Amino acid sequence: MRRVLEPFDLPFVQRGLLEVGVLAIGAGLVGTWIVLRGLAFYSHAVGTAAFPGLVLADGLGFSAHLGAAATAAVVAAGVGWLARRDRDRYDSSTALVLVAALAVGVILASDVFHSGADVENLLFGSLLVIGPSDVLWAAGAGVAVIAGTLLLGHRWTVAGFDPTSARALGVRSALPDAALLALVALVAIAALSAIGALLATALLVVPAATTRLVFSRLRPWQLASVALAALEGAIGLWISVEANAPPGAAIAVLSAAVFVVVAGGRALLATRRAAAPAAAAAAAVLALALLVAGCGASGSSDDGRLSVVATTTQLGDLVRNVGGHAVDVTQILRPNTDPHEYEPRPSDVLDTAGAKVVFENGDGLDGWMAKVLDEAGGSPTVVDLGAHVPDRLPGEASGPEASRYDPHWWHDPRNVEAAVGAIRDALSRADPAQKGRFARNAAAYLARVRRLDAGIRACFATVPPAQRKLVTDHDAFGYFARRYGVQVIGAVIPSQTTQAQPSAGDIAKLSALIQRERVKAVFPETSINQKLAQALARQTGATAHYDLYGDTLGPAGSPGASYLGMERANANAMVRGFTGGRQGCTIPGL
Repeated sequence: MRRVLEPFDLPFVQRGLLEVGVLAIGAGLVGTWIVLRGLAFYSHAVGTAAFPGLVLADGLGFSAHLGAAATAAVVAAGVGWLARRDRDRYDSSTALVLVAALAVGVILASDVFHSGADVENLLFGSLLVIGPSDVLWAAGAGVAVIAGTLLLGHRWTVAGFDPTSARALGVRSALPDAALLALVALVAIAALSAIGALLATALLVVPAATTRLVFSRLRPWQLASVALAALEGAIGLWISVEANAPPGAAIAVLSAAVFVVVAGGRALLATRRAAAPAAAAAAAVLALALLVAGCGASGSSDDGRLSVVATTTQLGDLVRNVGGHAVDVTQILRPNTDPHEYEPRPSDVLDTAGAKVVFENGDGLDGWMAKVLDEAGGSPTVVDLGAHVPDRLPGEASGPEASRYDPHWWHDPRNVEAAVGAIRDALSRADPAQKGRFARNAAAYLARVRRLDAGIRACFATVPPAQRKLVTDHDAFGYFARRYGVQVIGAVIPSQTTQAQPSAGDIAKLSALIQRERVKAVFPETSINQKLAQALARQTGATAHYDLYGDTLGPAGSPGASYLGMERANANAMVRGFTGGRQGCTIPGL
């Protein structure tokens, strides 16, 4: 039991518990009105429709909650106005407003702003980064729902159970319904940081729908909904730590599972009067899950090696080559994981809390690491390797990942040489007894990096400069292109971040440019959906058979499983694409 309760000792889990506990008051209470009045679709839509407000807030630099609240207010007013004459038309009215809001959001994200990581976090939520303002929003929403229930609950109840009789009794004003729509929107916005707009129904609807199967009286139903929302939030947060899963998704899956168990038990009770066996089976499953979690999550023994965290796959490979067996490297990103869209997991915080050195890529590529460091506490040495490299290209001028420099510096081996030196020095300071080993490892690896650089230059020397025309998924190869004399014609996503969205106009211009320049190949990237690049290739007559490793290494056993393999594979793919498959690039001895 002590092992099971250990996650609740973690500071970020305690803050998450406070958030879900406070949020459960408003979510559980308003959830009963949502279920009673048939507003489940509306409650989901009002959170999802916050998308344009989130994009505006992120792009213009003001509070995301305010942006989402403004959008939610417009959605609530729009639905209320469209359904003012027929309250049974809430679903169709909601659908119309939701489509309009999403259309505006897509236009803003693609043509005006980038849909950055902050927007993604609010769409999916993260209890790992809860702050005081999030708790205040949840508390304010809870107070507003309690006040609304006390003042207007009778009217909502009458209209919910018998709308025809309610009209006959004089309950005809649209204001109570408008207030209810506004309160649902308020709670959905308050849930953004905790569980996200797309999963808000896990707290707003599912607990109330579950307890409705058991309770028939309003007050006990409301109290049970609040209690169940809080309980599912707490257990879901615990599961997210134990299973290393996103907290919002863990809560959503748990709430759905509880609903299925309760609904199944109720059906079983109604048909066979066998509530006791059903309860016993559910208890047995829960006990087994706790036992497996407690036994299977034991920590590894301390073997005396230096504990290091590296954010990206490339950095993890570099640090392992320099540190060797003297270093225990925790690599946050997995192969083929896009660093631009990564959501930190509970294990990232735990691993960082025990690290002596943390290596970051810098230049905004792994900006989410700042949140992990804040939550982890401790005092690791943080090394921004991007600040140590000599060859820099300009970064994005605007957007959520705006930076002074292009973050894809590792595509120039000369930058990797400087990064290896910085890694060697940082490890030596952290563990002086292993300084000699780190120096030898670094020297051996640097010799291989220089061999790679010379081999790639030799390969490209066999391709006429006029044929070295590069079109990729996103603008990640500027350093590689400059080093080896490649002309970057364009990118499907015209940005250094994969979070930008190409418009139809962008694709049309790029298609015309490819045909005009007689580009032979469009190069999809392994970590990005390749359908758009492949469609562009078909449209222009180019080939899309040669993949590149852009932001991440490939899985074990693939040509790009290491940094040296990544760049060798990229060089081979480009040479083949540029020459129509007639030539390749082979670099032995790596």
